[in-house]
Amino acid sequence: MPASTRRTAVALGATALAVLLAACGSAKQAGGGPGARQRPGPGDTLRVGLLLPENQTARYEKFDRPLIERHLAELTNGTARVTYANAKQDAAVQTQQVDSMITNRVDVLVLDAVDSRAVAGAVRRAEEAGVPVVAYDRLAEGPVDAHTSFDNEEVGRVQARALLTALGDRAGSGEVVMVNGSATDPNAALFKAGAHAVLDGRVRVGREFDTKEWKPENAHSHMESALTALGKERVIGVYAANDGMAGGVIQALKTAGVSPLPPVTGQDAELAAVQRIVAGEQYMSVYKPYGPGARAAAALAVALARGEPATSVTRVTVDSATTEDVPAVLVPVVALTRDNLAETVLADGVYSRAEICTPRYAAACDRLGLRG
Repeated sequence: MPASTRRTAVALGATALAVLLAACGSAKQAGGGPGARQRPGPGDTLRVGLLLPENQTARYEKFDRPLIERHLAELTNGTARVTYANAKQDAAVQTQQVDSMITNRVDVLVLDAVDSRAVAGAVRRAEEAGVPVVAYDRLAEGPVDAHTSFDNEEVGRVQARALLTALGDRAGSGEVVMVNGSATDPNAALFKAGAHAVLDGRVRVGREFDTKEWKPENAHSHMESALTALGKERVIGVYAANDGMAGGVIQALKTAGVSPLPPVTGQDAELAAVQRIVAGEQYMSVYKPYGPGARAAAALAVALARGEPATSVTRVTVDSATTEDVPAVLVPVVALTRDNLAETVLADGVYSRAEICTPRYAAACDRLGLRG
């Protein structure tokens, strides 16, 4: 079946998750089977393999990795030992990294898949070796033990609702271009499904693309193709699935002489995107507070490594293409626009005013009251 979400209760916010972090429990013997092993208890060294998919998107090295490592340290009183690997968008490399960590006998894997389908075999090998797997951000196929991410269909709906708000009564006056994420990323399919649920019947989608490896240069090419096919005067808005691609789309629009720029969506609240929002070039991004997801990943990793059930931390389940009822924590998201920069990325300390309001953006920041 296609990847989908089965809610058994409401998605967890940061406050509810904090209550659950105490549920990581004491050590016990893992169950029987070929991978049975003695689990580390409180005070024992807990070996965690952390595998992230790429380093082109700023979030992974700036937020995800340090936050997960910090929360693992907090939950284990500093006894967690993290082995880290970044696959740099290469699914074959990531499979080798998983196998290497299994060979080196980590107690648990936190895995953000480059390609959710390609990594399934490695996930099965982890299961056979008795190494539980927390699918982080992207829901890997295979017998994963738990998952934490954002409500990814809701991400697409948030983006699409914002685009409709920006279009207002112009929604029927032209064509919308959809620049979706990579076809190998299950999250991209969920973003797209959520966006279509809002946009279909309300706008005309003139051109739609899946973007290989989420690369901005590929999104740039897609936008050029759409402008050639539709005519630049017909494009009234662009659904871009993340901020890097939004940057490529906006550059293509500028090069083609499109003025004023149509509203363009994004996701991840990257610094460059926040600055484009300040300048009025990008209409919105999706702010995904990384703290709750990182805390959930750490709590799940500690619980599973110690032989505790994932359900001590989770309150919902999700389905992948291969596995039903995976225990999960889903984190809410926020539409980020010029109107709420101060109470989101600034208030949460994601960026400072100095980082956002560089000389190039100083005047725009002043108009928004961001430098006061």
